[in-house]
Amino acid sequence: MLHGKMKKRFFLTTFMLAWYLSKKCLAHFYNVIKTNNLTQKIKMKKRLRILFILLFSFHQLSAQNFDINLLKEIRFNRNTELDNGFEKISDSVLPLCLTVPTVLTSVAFFTRNKNLKHKGFYMASSIAGNFLLVTAIKYSVHRTRPYVTYPELQNGVFPNDPSFPSGHTSNAFALSTSLSLSFPKWYVTVPSFVWASSVGYSRLHLGVHYPTDVFAGALIGSGCAYLAHKINKRLRRVKN
Repeated sequence: MLHGKMKKRFFLTTFMLAWYLSKKCLAHFYNVIKTNNLTQKIKMKKRLRILFILLFSFHQLSAQNFDINLLKEIRFNRNTELDNGFEKISDSVLPLCLTVPTVLTSVAFFTRNKNLKHKGFYMASSIAGNFLLVTAIKYSVHRTRPYVTYPELQNGVFPNDPSFPSGHTSNAFALSTSLSLSFPKWYVTVPSFVWASSVGYSRLHLGVHYPTDVFAGALIGSGCAYLAHKINKRLRRVKN
């Protein structure tokens, strides 16, 4: 069993390795689609095996109560005056995920800007693909919400769907990553990821997700946006 600081360090190291390998797997997956190269397939399979081992480590950490201990520490030591603010940050995800791609596509239509239109469709496809993947994982894993198992975490916010992964966090990171890839400027990237990270923290502050739900949501959302970006670039090259 891991304890205290060792457990936290192991968790953070495991998460960073999983993040890195996920990006590598997505890159190799894209290359396999593009080139159908046998060597690329072998490399991708190796990285996927390691990634599954790391994800299993996440599960083991959860079994050792790291997840619930960290959530309780955040929940019970929070500033209660910020509850309404974080609830509004959580509630901002759906409107922004619908509004940003719609506004971009509408502006592109009226200005006849093909590049902007592609960016709008790319963001929409990233968010839609992420939503479908997260929903499939949620109902496959079917993890119970923390406030159901630990009633002391309840605060009046009761989502009905399963806990893993965090849909709000995943959608927020899908939007912020797709925005940053479409408009690679610091004044787009920094506010986007600050907002997405705030959404992730809000799910812990409100007691509706475990930390691993949030980390997995960020990973999946960013990964879906990155993969959609690569596929869209490939499709545009083929058309041209």
